[in-house]
Amino acid sequence: MQSEDYSKNIANAIDSFLTNDDWKFFFDDKHGMFRFGLSLTGRIKEVNFLVHVKADAYVVYAISPIGADAGDAKEMAAMADFICRANYGLLNGNFELDMRDGEIRYKSYVYCGDFTPTADMVRESIVIPARMFDRYSAGIVDIIFNDASAKEAAEVLRAFLGVDESEIHSDSETSESDDSEPEG
Repeated sequence: MQSEDYSKNIANAIDSFLTNDDWKFFFDDKHGMFRFGLSLTGRIKEVNFLVHVKADAYVVYAISPIGADAGDAKEMAAMADFICRANYGLLNGNFELDMRDGEIRYKSYVYCGDFTPTADMVRESIVIPARMFDRYSAGIVDIIFNDASAKEAAEVLRAFLGVDESEIHSDSETSESDDSEPEG
């Protein structure tokens, strides 16, 4: 693999944050990539992070140690559906599902342009993916280990978060309209 150009200033800012906050991490200076793990409080207890520094930005990937079974079409469809439901309305970043192998990750992109990210920016770019895994891991686990549908996993999640169905649907929609068959 060829080395690529990346911003040393951005890499130094990330390195400084991780060092000052006592994180254990590895930095690949040839490719501009940081690697580390983070313990979580949700049903998925740890995620692996990959932070890829580019010339004017960096991308944070939080990668789940468990994934959907790529050989199980029903499970992959349920997970893809759940990921779409989870992504809807997110303000910063998104979940991704690799349809080739079932890998689940959360991606956050930070454009830096001509400035160096602050410690608070770096912290948030790491904390947000961790929070999203804490929030959505119950649904991910229910689909993988309990054969739940995406709708069932989303309903459990909404109940856990205390979200009323009316907050999600407009007045013309009902909670039954998601998966119901057309009348005819």
